[in-house]
Formats: sequence, C-alpha cells, structure tokens
Amino acid sequence: MDKIEVSRILEEIGILLELKGENPFKVRAYHNAARAVEALEEDLNKAIEDGALSDQKGIGTGIYEKIIELFHTGHLNYYEQLRQEIPPGLLEIIKIPGLGTKKARALYEELGISTVGELEYACIENRLIELHGFGKTTQEKILKGIGYYRKGMGLHLLNTALGEAEKLLSTLTSNKNVIRTNIAGSIRRRKEVIRDIDLVASVKPGHENAVMDFFADLPSVQSITAKGDTKSSVVLNIGINADLRIVSDKEFPFALHYLTGSKEHNTAMRGRAKKMGIKMNEYGLFKGEKLIPCKDEAGIFKVLGLSYIPPELREDNGEIEAAERDELPELIEPSDIKGMFHIHTTYSDASMTLKEVVRVTRESGYRYIGISDHSKSAYYAGGLTEDKLREQHEEIDRLNAELKDFHIFKGVESDILPDGSLDYDDRTLATFDFVIASVHSKFNMTEAEMTHRIIKAISNPYTMILGHPTGRLLLSREGYHVDLHKVIDAAARHHVVIELNAHPYRLDLDWRFCRYARERGIKVSINPDAHHIDDLSNVSYGVSIARKGWLTANDVLNTLSLEEIKIFLRGRAPEFIAPLMQNRP
Repeated sequence: MDKIEVSRILEEIGILLELKGENPFKVRAYHNAARAVEALEEDLNKAIEDGALSDQKGIGTGIYEKIIELFHTGHLNYYEQLRQEIPPGLLEIIKIPGLGTKKARALYEELGISTVGELEYACIENRLIELHGFGKTTQEKILKGIGYYRKGMGLHLLNTALGEAEKLLSTLTSNKNVIRTNIAGSIRRRKEVIRDIDLVASVKPGHENAVMDFFADLPSVQSITAKGDTKSSVVLNIGINADLRIVSDKEFPFALHYLTGSKEHNTAMRGRAKKMGIKMNEYGLFKGEKLIPCKDEAGIFKVLGLSYIPPELREDNGEIEAAERDELPELIEPSDIKGMFHIHTTYSDASMTLKEVVRVTRESGYRYIGISDHSKSAYYAGGLTEDKLREQHEEIDRLNAELKDFHIFKGVESDILPDGSLDYDDRTLATFDFVIASVHSKFNMTEAEMTHRIIKAISNPYTMILGHPTGRLLLSREGYHVDLHKVIDAAARHHVVIELNAHPYRLDLDWRFCRYARERGIKVSINPDAHHIDDLSNVSYGVSIARKGWLTANDVLNTLSLEEIKIFLRGRAPEFIAPLMQNRP
C-alpha cells in the first residue's frame, strides 16, 4: 500500500469512530495521523525503513503498529471490524453537502436512517423538521444536497482520473506488442470532472488478444465488465471505469481523434468533411472507398484545411472556425509558469513550513512564490492576527536576505466580509506585496447581493487578485450565485487579476469564463491554493484548464519573470495606492 491509500484508511477510521461517538481525542488522533502520512515527503516504504515514519509528529505507537500491519498485509483487522459495526450507508450520507458525522449519527440514532434513500424519503415526509438540531431549513438544504450528490455519482475529479490513466498508459506503452497508445476521451480534453478513462492503442497484427489479456490482468483492475478483440471495459480498484480500444496502426490517428471527442466537435468535423466530399469516421477519412492516409492527428486536420486543434479546445466552441483562419492561440505550457501565488503555511492551516515551500519550489525551478495565509476572520483556519503577520514578515525578510536567485512575496488571503470590505485595516493591507480577496462565508446570499459584495472588494485598491471567484467545490458544493460577467467587467475596470484556482476540487475560474476574461484584457493567475507539499504541483491542473479556456502565456500573470513581477507589484505599492484611497467608493 502507498501513503495515499494508508492515509485514506486512517481518515476513514477517524470518521467511523466519530460515527460511533468515540472519544474526540481518539478521533482526532486518526485524522492527524492521516494528514501526517499524506505529508510524508518520501514514499511509505522508505519512511518505514529509515525510521522517518515513527518520528513523524502525530503518529503514536498504536497507530504506527496499525500502519505497519496495513503496509505489510494490505489489511487491518481493527478497520475491518469498525466497518462491520457501522452501516456502510452512513459513510455515503456524510458525503452529502451540509451533513457531517454528528448529524449523520443523530439521524441514525433518532430515526434509524442508514442510507441516502432513507434520508431522502424522511425529508420528503418532513420527518426532520422536529428533530433537534435540524428543522425546516436544514431539511430543505439536505434535499438539495442529495440532488447534487446524486448528480455527482460515478464522477471523478480530473487529478484522480488523470493519475490512474497515466499509470495505465505507462503500463500499456511497456508492452512489446503495442505500437502506439494514448489517453483519449474527456481526460485528454482536460474536463474538470471525469466519468471514465478512455484509452486507444494500435497493436501488432495477431497480438490483439494478448494485449487485451494483459490489460484485463493488471493489478489495478478490480473487475472485468466486457472483453473482446477490439474493446475491453474494466472497473479499477478505485471505482473508476476504464475502456481500452484496439485498432490497426493506420487507423490509430482517426480512432484517437474520434475517441477524444467531444461529440459536438466530432459532429462539426464530419459536417466539414462531408462538404468537401470526404467521409469521416473513427476508422479514417475516405474519398469514395479510398482511405486518405494520415500518420497522425495533424494530418487529419491538414486534409480538412485546418491548423492543428489541441485536444483541450475540441468542444465545438469556435475552434474549427479559428483553425480554418489559422487564428488559434498559442496555448500556455507548464514550462511558462515562473512562480506561484496563493500558498499557505504552518502560520495558518497548512502542513508545510515557509522554509519547506521555498526549498521545494526552488528545486522545481520556480523563481518566486507569494505566501498568502488566511486572514484573521478565518479563525477556523488559524487566520493571522496582526502580531502573527509581523512575525511572518520578519521571517520572509530574513529568508529573502539569504536568497540570491529567488524571492518570497508577502501576501494574504483576505476574507471578503459580507459587506464587501476586507478584514484588515488599510495600514495592515499596506504591508503586503499583494492581497488575494476571497469569499469564505455567507454563501447563501442572492446573486445581486453576492455580486455587489465581490465587486466592492474588487474596487478596494489593495485587492490584487480575486480568489476562487465562485467558491465551488467540484462534486461537493455548487458555487454561490454570482454574475461572473459583471464581476469580470469590474475586475477589468479596476485592473484586478482573477485567480484560476488550480486545486483539483476547485479549478475556479471555470474554463468557460476564461475567454471572456481574456477578451476583457484581464490577467489570470494560476494559483495552487497549496496547503501541503504535494499541492504545489496543482499548478499543472490549472495550466490544463487555462489551455481549455484558450489562454496564452501572455494572459497569465505568473508567467512573468521575477524582474517583471517585481515591476508589476511595484505599481501596486502603498505610495501608488495612497492617492487612489481618496476616491474609494
């Protein structure tokens, strides 16, 4: 077992203990241990061998022994016994937005509710209205949450699906009978939420069955749904479906294009081909009965009079017309990112110290970072008081004095209060190099109220970046109601950057609004929203969404060099902002 799986099981043990009503200290011990294991900088095997695991803060002797049992056997009797004691449906109930372990336990103990279906029926029957701690409003929220939960069943976040797809791709590539293989479907188009994994491969003639057997027998396969000469479907251990399509090598480019989609893009491409007297399908381009050979996808587009359309853009959203005019943008690449903002540390709610962040980002080739721990209103996340801010700024100054090829910018993720103000006074805000303004509370405002609230924060001269503009959590919580077009227009007027929050649970700004932001001349900042060392790599998901939103390197703030970003921030320095304060609305 790897550290991610062990961490997941420890976290689940904590949840199961909570559902049982166990001692809160015992519950917290397992949650802390789960975070400690996940935060290990080396793999679990090495951490056990060199003793780093036993030295890890948050892992006591009893839990350490359970981790060893899990690692060596793949099983844990204590965990399995707990699962037998708790109805499995309760673990599903707590996934519903607005329901936690305490409420789930109350529902089970008071009403005997142990499945989502029973809960939905109880809500329809108004059985929660008189239940202590619930009431009519809570019941309505739960019903709405159940609807959102059902809509998300069978769906997976991009990072989860992409990680599994890349493992499968690597394994298939190593098979000597495979000529070419690639990921297709919505993962290749970098949709933020994925239903299943699609793979296509060309295989040496006569070896199709051998490759299918190889695929179906992989250790990550839990069960086989269907198996044939040209297509097999399996369910992976993590619960995601994966399909493999096998074609001849001459068919590979056409199959890859077709299986990448989207359906709308494919329909538009077939329509274009038909007007040119060409038949187009997943097996090729045909003039009459004759195949028009293409060695790769670029060849397909060329035959149809188009420049190459990157997979991320294939949504029938104007990409074909732009390709015809040779006007597709040169999309941003991961290597274009020179630094990153929106990074949390142990000063607030993160598991990594400032020094650790500096070490990892420097080793990864970045030239600067912007630290932005939570502001004082976020007391639940260890929000920083003015005294704590001074302490952090002093450490940043000391580190910057030691660094020659790297710079740490002082920032904060300041809460946008319900009235649209930020939660520090102007004197404190003036001490930062940059301010990210984000909504973290009162999500139930009307669209008009929320839009006014955010626009007021944008108009504050100290606001440099608007953080996660809709507050959504993919597959968990819908964004608050806000008119994003008005918000983007306001950001353009006030020269405020909009964040593309690269955390896989957010990916917010939504790619569908990236083009509008670009048209309005707004810079987008691709930020990891990092709380753990591994989160620093979130930027890659943000780049994928930026590409899907037609963004170039010139559209993204943190493609600027260190020297350029210093000039940009200097224009927002206190002496520049002070005159603007006189005209604040």
